Amino acid sequence: MSVAAQPAVLQPVRGPSALGGGARRFFTLTWLLSVTEFKLSYFGTVFGYLWSLVLPLVRFAVLYAVFTRIIRFDAPHYAQFLLLNLTLYALFSEATTRAVRSVVSSENIVRKTQFPRIVIPLSVVTTALFNLGLNLIAVLVFLAVTGVGPKVTWLALPLIVAVLAVMTTGVSLLVSALFVRFRDVAQMWGLMVLVLFYGSGVLYPVEAIPHSMRFLLFVNPLVPMLEESRRLVVDPTAPSVVEAAGSAFGIIAPAIVVIVICGIGLWTFVRAAPRVAEEL
Repeated sequence: MSVAAQPAVLQPVRGPSALGGGARRFFTLTWLLSVTEFKLSYFGTVFGYLWSLVLPLVRFAVLYAVFTRIIRFDAPHYAQFLLLNLTLYALFSEATTRAVRSVVSSENIVRKTQFPRIVIPLSVVTTALFNLGLNLIAVLVFLAVTGVGPKVTWLALPLIVAVLAVMTTGVSLLVSALFVRFRDVAQMWGLMVLVLFYGSGVLYPVEAIPHSMRFLLFVNPLVPMLEESRRLVVDPTAPSVVEAAGSAFGIIAPAIVVIVICGIGLWTFVRAAPRVAEEL
């Protein structure tokens, strides 16, 4: 008498991961998606890249008029300070806002192609870095023309941009993974970007804030980045981060926040990546 065949035990099949496929493939895909996204941003337009300068310049002109004619800040080189801050903050706001919907917007390739899912939000951040690099050239030329000449300390600006890019990547990973399941993330993050714009010292120097409130201000990692870029690029007489915060808390607290954000963002995305196709 033959033994009855045992029913097959179904095993869950894990979907494509966030990472994997080799370093060369990973970087090639990230670069390809970034370049493609950058080109598509200006495809079919007459002025092309110039459009990415128009909006920041118009915003700068309006804000400069308001904060020098109506609400006066007597900070040295305020125009240069404001333009630099707007340009750096644009990297964070542009990348994270686009990253929210990036995975969902790539539904067609996510469902049909196996590749490391993390390249999708990373390509969004890389594209924003392309725009920042071009915009910073215009900003530095403006600084030089308006009397803020080149300084050796300008060489430290890429380090600040690198830290800003790392934090932006962590946030982008987090919001893009959460949006797949919770579509309210888009509205919530749009509101958060607005709150951070006014709460990060983009429009005003830290000295304008009472000492009693600076404790909360410096928990935000964007604040020391913008303040240090101001001191290194625009006004060498401006207080350092430690001086402005009143203690080493101005460096330690935001550093911890950046590490936590990046860790949570990576952990969340890695866990969500294999189930992305199912959730879409």
